[in-house]
Order: sequence, then C-alpha cells, then structure tokens
Amino acid sequence: MSNFWPVRVLQFVSVFFMFSVCLGMYFYPGGNIHDAAQAGYSFTHNFLSDLGGYHSHSDQVNFLSGFFFNMSMFFFAAVGIAFFYICALFREDLINTRLSFVGSLFFFVGTVFFAGVGLTPYDLYLDLHVFFAVNAFRLLVPGALLYLIVLLRSEVDNRFAWVTAGYLLCVVAYVVYQLLAGNPFDNLDEMVRQATIQKLIVIASVVSIFSLSFAFQKQIDIIDARSKSGNGELY
Repeated sequence: MSNFWPVRVLQFVSVFFMFSVCLGMYFYPGGNIHDAAQAGYSFTHNFLSDLGGYHSHSDQVNFLSGFFFNMSMFFFAAVGIAFFYICALFREDLINTRLSFVGSLFFFVGTVFFAGVGLTPYDLYLDLHVFFAVNAFRLLVPGALLYLIVLLRSEVDNRFAWVTAGYLLCVVAYVVYQLLAGNPFDNLDEMVRQATIQKLIVIASVVSIFSLSFAFQKQIDIIDARSKSGNGELY
C-alpha cells in the first residue's frame, strides 16, 4: 500500500511549513501592531499573520516574508486532501471507517481554512483573514477527537494516540482562550500573550501532524503484513 498521501505528504508539509516560517521571520522588515519602529520579527511581539501581510507594520513592502509564509499556509490544503486517503486505512473496522471519514472531513475543512489564511493577507482582507484563522483551529477539535478514538480502537501503538490527546487538550485550551482573551490591539501585554501562545499552538499542531504520519505508517505496515499473511495461506 502506498504511503505517499498518508505519510510522505504529512511529513513534507510539516517540515516545509517550519522551514518557510523561519525564512519568513528572517526576511520580515519589522514593526508590530503597537510599534512600527521595531526592527525585524519578534517571537513575542509579532503574530504569524504579520509574516503574510502585503506590507509590514513598518510600512515596508513585505514580499519575501509574505511569499514564504503564504505559500506554506496554502500547502496545508494538501494535508486535508491526504486525510481522505488516510481514512481508507481503517476500513476493516466499520466504526473506525465512519469515525475516520467524519474526522477527515473536519481536518479537510480546517486545513482549507489554513490555506485561506495564506490567501487573505491581514492588511488586505482583515475580516476574511480573521474568520479563517480563528475557525481553522476550532474545526480541528472534532477532527482530532475522532482520530483519537480511531487510534485507540486500532492496532497502532497507543503512544501516537497520547500525542494526539495532548494536542487535543492544547487546541481546546487555545480555543477557550481565544473566546475569553482581550483585544491585542488595545493592550501591549495582551498582544504579547496572544502572539506567544499562537506560536506554541502552531508548533504543537505541526508536531501532532508529523507524529500522526508515523501512526499511519504503522497502520499501513499492519495492513501489508495482514495481506502478505493472507496471500501465504492461499499457497
């Protein structure tokens, strides 16, 4: 069974995203929503979305940073497509088949929303940009929950399920924080908190997706071993 979509695509997009974001940070001209004079990019004072703007907060053209960041976000759509191949890995169990299919729907729409973040720079399409950014994480909650159940019910080592469970808790906490947090435009300290937490949850998301690729490889190995065993019995 091919592992291109269930494994290789997830691994490539995860690594490509981190690499592209680092390049975007390096080329970011400067400024944040409270200080246009800030030099370069700050982990604590800039949101990731700042990388994708047409102009930086210092009012300089942000072509290179925007190119790398927005391209990396658009590539997340490939992860969503991959999940429709992933749900086929669990078709030997009817319950897992249904759970994984619905979970894949949530992951697909969620990752399309991440791609939408890259297609709507905040300084050109603010309302759409915020809509995609906020709801992308919310859509991942039911998707992660359903795949957590699938992994626990499957023959795959449970350590991958626990990584997914940890990620699920982080995303739920982040969604709750988004609902309760103040406006970063009104308060510098709030901006620092939100910008920092945003990056931590994004790192957790990438680690979770990368980890899932190994879980799906294990499932492929199980299917292949079962198939070989079945063929052996015919002879």
